[in-house]
Amino acid sequence: MSQQAADHPVTPRSRVTSEAVGPPGVLGARNLMRFATNQLAFLRNLADEYGDVVELKMLGRPWFLVNHPDDIEAVMVKHARVMGRDDYAKVLERALGFGLLTSEGELWKRQRRLMSQAFVPKRIQSYGGAMVRVTEAAVKGWRHGQEINLHQEMSRITMEVVADVLFGAGVSATDGETVRGAMEVINEFFANSPEAIAKLAPWVPTPRNFRMRRAIAQIDELIFRIIARRRAGEQRDDLLGTLLSAEDADGARMSDQQLRDEAVTLFLAEHETTALTLAHTLFLLSKHPDVERKLHAELKQTLGDRSPTADDVKALPYTERVIKESMRLFPPAWTTGREALEAVDIGGHHIPKGAQILLSQWVVHRDPRWFPNPEGFDPDRWTPERAKELPRFAYFPFGGGPRVCIGNHFAMMEATLILAVIAERWRLDLLPGQELELEPSVTLRQKGPGLRVRLTTQR
Repeated sequence: MSQQAADHPVTPRSRVTSEAVGPPGVLGARNLMRFATNQLAFLRNLADEYGDVVELKMLGRPWFLVNHPDDIEAVMVKHARVMGRDDYAKVLERALGFGLLTSEGELWKRQRRLMSQAFVPKRIQSYGGAMVRVTEAAVKGWRHGQEINLHQEMSRITMEVVADVLFGAGVSATDGETVRGAMEVINEFFANSPEAIAKLAPWVPTPRNFRMRRAIAQIDELIFRIIARRRAGEQRDDLLGTLLSAEDADGARMSDQQLRDEAVTLFLAEHETTALTLAHTLFLLSKHPDVERKLHAELKQTLGDRSPTADDVKALPYTERVIKESMRLFPPAWTTGREALEAVDIGGHHIPKGAQILLSQWVVHRDPRWFPNPEGFDPDRWTPERAKELPRFAYFPFGGGPRVCIGNHFAMMEATLILAVIAERWRLDLLPGQELELEPSVTLRQKGPGLRVRLTTQR
């Protein structure tokens, strides 16, 4: 037994199937109100009070919060065949259509096969040059002593990176701003708006519904315009070009609508999550100068004064550990959902057909059984020796099982290269009097206008 396991022993669970326990309520109106008011605290409190499998009612339906790595693995891997997308995916369809994040069944299997052709290791490596080039151009206008909005700047940079990788030079600066603004509207809609919670029909005339319709129309106009140019003969060696030529076993290719849905999903999944990872990482570095010094030392030793390349990523283990620890504390995907398509046994508890299952990275990543001093920022948790002591699903920022994020290696390379480019040249100091406040939406976002930092040149 490891010292970590000895310090935090796990109570043996009964092999006899039983009913899970949780907060009272037949309809669950109070539970829904508590969830909508402060999701992070509510889920953490449920786990602390009721244990590894928690049952609660919300809107009269059974929900289960699953908190033990072994049980999370059972949901994501062992019982993956009988786990469908959760109920919230129906809300996401309004913006994402039926991309990988929201589709299921045979459509999901087909799209996964086609999409995988754009994310083979060789193709991922080929995106590294664009990631570095675009980031260097994006920070060229930064000035010593300048104050910037941290999340807005990271959002701008990752939007430009994803647009370049996805569409090549087919997206103008104006188009990029349009997409970024539209994505802000979409994220605001999904951040527990009454329209999203109640699944209000798009035609209901509320201001938020109107903004949402307009944002989706703006994104659709851009993406369908680019697809039409490609269909007409414009050739580019980018991710969209790979998707346009991707063929199923029978020679079939994606329709324009399928290409649109996957492109919007990539914008949300890659742009937004990487922007948040970088913003949270730079925030943590500003609070931990000892970690920042180690990061700079590795970059200097490995890169000298040159720019990083995709081939350097493996030679930057401490940089990767900094990013992994940031994603432990502030996982961009803070919760993952499933719906039980059949009754199953999870952790010795009966889960009925139709139940909604929540797997929260926010909760599990801060569990002291797996992470001593869970609130601390310690990149050395991810040394090979320490990391191998963790249960497999104590850390799952990209999900797991058959539906693991198809772009996980892409995202890690992107975050590593962008952080390397920024940290080589700049130190970002948090302005006084600011605290990080979180607002869970589809992703774990910074609340309000965001944190402001001052730029100090490194060279």
